[in-house]
Amino acid sequence: MRRFVACVLVGLALSCGLSSEALAQKAGGAAAFTVEPHRPGKIDVYVLSFGLWGPQSVFESEAKGAARILEGQFGSKGRTIVRVNTKARSEATPASLLAASQAVGRALDPDEDVIMLVLTSHGAPQGLGLVSRREAHIVTPDDVRYLLGETKARHRVVIVSACYSGIFANALADERTLVITAAAEDKPSFGCRDGATWTYFGDAFFNKALRNERQLDVAFKKAHDLVTKREEREGFDPSHPQIAGGAPVLERLKAR
Repeated sequence: MRRFVACVLVGLALSCGLSSEALAQKAGGAAAFTVEPHRPGKIDVYVLSFGLWGPQSVFESEAKGAARILEGQFGSKGRTIVRVNTKARSEATPASLLAASQAVGRALDPDEDVIMLVLTSHGAPQGLGLVSRREAHIVTPDDVRYLLGETKARHRVVIVSACYSGIFANALADERTLVITAAAEDKPSFGCRDGATWTYFGDAFFNKALRNERQLDVAFKKAHDLVTKREEREGFDPSHPQIAGGAPVLERLKAR
């Protein structure tokens, strides 16, 4: 229930949306990021993981945990950037999201490598809440499309853990973009509370399914079953996690 209430409040409280133009304008003040360059003859996987909602520590924990698991499964050490907002720190700002995406864009081979973008926060029908000590915004599908463009990668994976996150699957999934979300576009997801390690979806997908399964579509199916059974057991209306697009991306990851 807490997550559902917070998801609704995001749409009401965050009146300041984040346009792609605003992202570009904010990039100048961001700290520089460095990642390892593409290795010729290899398919490298780059990971960007952002915990956007500072007031609750679960999103920091989930962003860091997801990055560790993805890094381990796809050999992305040195090619991973994690930034989070907390009660004390403002790291996952519009400027840092853009700067991290651009750093990856300078390092990878656009035709060979894969970018994995993880976003965890509260969500609303318009997008994701980005709340730091200094600012509050809604991150929309158009904003995420802009960030993906800045990475220059032709093969992309977007994983969104938030209420109503199915809007990102609807807007972004295509042949070269695999999108995995914690919920359908009209459904809340559950399990966020201050002090928790994972949301329900994050626990099912990253912590349980993906630890032992490198194929994202197979891990998603396992996670979908796990989270649906948990929600039904606890009396919640199922969130209906989504997966869409990216069939060639899945094949590329299997070929590594």
